[in-house]
Amino acid sequence: MKITGFNPLIVTTDQENTIKLFEELGFERSHTKDDLEGREDIVGVRMKDANGFHVDIVHTDKSKQDRVYVRMNVDDFDEAKELLEKHGLKSLTEQTVEDASSKSIGMYAPSGFSISLVQHIK
Repeated sequence: MKITGFNPLIVTTDQENTIKLFEELGFERSHTKDDLEGREDIVGVRMKDANGFHVDIVHTDKSKQDRVYVRMNVDDFDEAKELLEKHGLKSLTEQTVEDASSKSIGMYAPSGFSISLVQHIK
């Protein structure tokens, strides 16, 4: 398994203000993803700065508070998920979120940190 991307991902109910903050920090929108399994309640915006750093800001109305994940893109989803599970990380649901270009799942460590595991489908 190879890690192909590693950056923060913020889940928030106040996406526009969060985006404005990161724009003021020098980030620009690189693309928006709003076709996750037909779920209109989830909209993801990927941002990048001049140094090549990324941050993903995901809107949902279903969160009680903002959450921060480490987004980890990998080339082998199943292998990465198995490795994380061996280290005690679990998903709240076994259902992955899939669309035409990617699949992902949130994984949670017993100590409290969270990873958003993602594989781009090429």
